[in-house]
Amino acid sequence: MTLNEAQIGVPYIIKGIRTDNCDLNSFLQRLGCYSGQSVTVISRKRKGCIASIMNNRYSFDESIAEAILI
Repeated sequence: MTLNEAQIGVPYIIKGIRTDNCDLNSFLQRLGCYSGQSVTVISRKRKGCIASIMNNRYSFDESIAEAILI
C-alpha cells in the first residue's frame, strides 16, 4: 500500500521507499521519511496529500506519495 491509498487521520508505519531516483530517496531521508517511521495523512488535495512525519507537515505530489510504501 502506498501513501496515496492511506486513510486520513490513521497513523501508518513506513515500510520503505520505492524509487530509482537517488536524489528523491535522499530528499525523503532528510525529511525523516524512512522505514520504521510513523506517517499520518492529514488531508488530500487534487494531486497529492499533506502528511505528518516526525511532527512536521509536508505536501507530497502524487508521484512522491506513490513511492512511499506503508
